[in-house]
Amino acid sequence: MTQVPADSYVTEDGRTIGPTVMEMKNITLRFGGVKAITDISFDIREGEIRAIIGPNGAGKSSMLNVISGFYVPQEGEVWYKGAKRPAMKPYQVAQQGIARTFQNIALFEGMSVLDNVMTGRLRQMNANLIQQALWKGRAEKEEVENRAFVEKIIDFLEIQHIRKTPVGRLPYGLKKRVELARALAAEPSILLLDEPMAGMNVEEKEDMSRFILDMNDEFGTTIALIEHDMGVVMDLSDRVVVMDYGKKIGDGTPDEVRNNQDVIDAYLGVAHD
Repeated sequence: MTQVPADSYVTEDGRTIGPTVMEMKNITLRFGGVKAITDISFDIREGEIRAIIGPNGAGKSSMLNVISGFYVPQEGEVWYKGAKRPAMKPYQVAQQGIARTFQNIALFEGMSVLDNVMTGRLRQMNANLIQQALWKGRAEKEEVENRAFVEKIIDFLEIQHIRKTPVGRLPYGLKKRVELARALAAEPSILLLDEPMAGMNVEEKEDMSRFILDMNDEFGTTIALIEHDMGVVMDLSDRVVVMDYGKKIGDGTPDEVRNNQDVIDAYLGVAHD
């Protein structure tokens, strides 16, 4: 019987959730005199699916932007793999192994699906400009290896039939899947998903949910996601942190959050005295 480390645990479905890989400590983010996030702390553990939920305007996307380096909080600390993270630009955060998708799709519309997904491999391409221009030696080897990995992702997300299609011609649901493929192609340690189900019909949501679970299972990808569909959140997530008006009002397993009175009040719009 495999022994589980003391700082890890096994879920009911047999997945191993490892130690803390990222920790947000007392994060406060202000825009002028407006506080988007107020003194929020939570962690993300290796191998888990961690949801961030809350009503509109709760500060969820702002928190994701802090994690990905788009925003630098005025107060608090971001710890990653046991070390305090200094203020970084988004590309530096990406170099650390943190990839993301966006609430509004951000793809290269005139490029093919294959070429869009290949852009997710830029971090793994180290050949210089001359080597790339000549396409010999290191450049050729990198191209072949990265193309093979991208084809694996394309097969995994079942988009082989559109691999040569310009993204601009695709329907919304497939564009979301291509964006997911590009993020997964970066081989992230943490994958941030900003409303991956937004605008999808029931069948598309079911497909996306399946892919998220399979990514976590087959690739071991740690996932943090924002999602408004509570059925999806409760089915997918190992733990859920709940925000409301920039503050944390709940944190725990789906069952714990589901029964938290503050969370119930926030979603039902119950007035506070």
